[in-house]
Amino acid sequence: MKFDVVIIGGGIVGSSLALALKDSGLNIALIESRPPSTFPDDKSWDNRIYAISPGSVSFLEDLEVWTAINKDRITPVHDMEIFGDDDSARLNFSAYDAGMTELAFIVENRQLQTAAWNELEKQSAKIEIFCPMQCTSIEWDETHASVQLSDGQLLQTALVIGADGVNSWVRNQAKIEVSQHSYQQNGIVANFSTELSHQNIARQWFRRDGILALLPLPSKMVSMVWSANEEQSTRLNSLSEEEVCQQVEEASSHSLGKLQLITKPVSFPLNSVHVKNLISPRLALIGDAAHGIHPLAGQGVNLGLRDARKLVSTIIERGARSDCGDYMLLRQYERARKEDILAMEFATDSLQKLFSNKNPTLTRLRNLGLGLTNEFPLLKKRLIQHALN
Repeated sequence: MKFDVVIIGGGIVGSSLALALKDSGLNIALIESRPPSTFPDDKSWDNRIYAISPGSVSFLEDLEVWTAINKDRITPVHDMEIFGDDDSARLNFSAYDAGMTELAFIVENRQLQTAAWNELEKQSAKIEIFCPMQCTSIEWDETHASVQLSDGQLLQTALVIGADGVNSWVRNQAKIEVSQHSYQQNGIVANFSTELSHQNIARQWFRRDGILALLPLPSKMVSMVWSANEEQSTRLNSLSEEEVCQQVEEASSHSLGKLQLITKPVSFPLNSVHVKNLISPRLALIGDAAHGIHPLAGQGVNLGLRDARKLVSTIIERGARSDCGDYMLLRQYERARKEDILAMEFATDSLQKLFSNKNPTLTRLRNLGLGLTNEFPLLKKRLIQHALN
């Protein structure tokens, strides 16, 4: 079977890219090994959540994905409060000050994924979906790539797009160089009901044992992302549900009163993944296959959606070039994305290292820097504007 574009990986970034190309006149295929997760009822909650930027929302609205999500499961963030590891260091961001109505929107992974896949099914005449399906090999030559599927089918394509996550099989097949290191932290996620209203404020504490974030969910609920050092992570995982609630209450300075678990805590290791090249002949990488950053800024999925947006515009605006897998065309995409990715990698990596360092002098300086940033409205506005894209 022959296609112009074969996308491997049907997460929100890969599926969004497929939908964005549906009217391009290209023959599109999407390969995904697992269908979206299903939940028993609408009362259950996914403990994997995203903070979606206004720029990403606009992109998803154009694809008719965002508008398909139940609005009762989306929570706007109007303000953000960031605290250092002493009582004086504090940084506030306001949507009002930035001239926006929202800084971000909090939504569950399954809500996004279900909406995207429902839209994909509507576009079955334009996008061929292979799911559940595994890829067993890829071979590249000058004019095309050949993707072998586990059921014996062979797909030929001008362009392979790897959207298969941080441990990308596609990237490994292309032998693209990767450098990575462990943060010596585990991300712990869980959802809580709260005694007090979160007031649509996202709160984050840079603590000496890790970075704690409480993100607003509908009504009086929050989602926790705690990037905890290994000692703290081990201790948290050994606690009872009641003890976990008490620990989070204390770590968050009792800002939301009493907490009660809605979903049990789940932990996963945190690593930095830097991908040397976003492309190789007849291959482009997007999303977590192209970068792996610390979750402290909540920007991983937005970074991936910006990859998708730029790759789509590069392909659609290729002009007289009929070959959407042309190497020089892909170089345009890579050059356009490198600065944004490197800046986000540097920022998240530096902040994680700065706030995990126990040097007393650095402790004083980082808290001073946090407080000083709060006194410069123009600097704060520039930081916000970058995150809104």
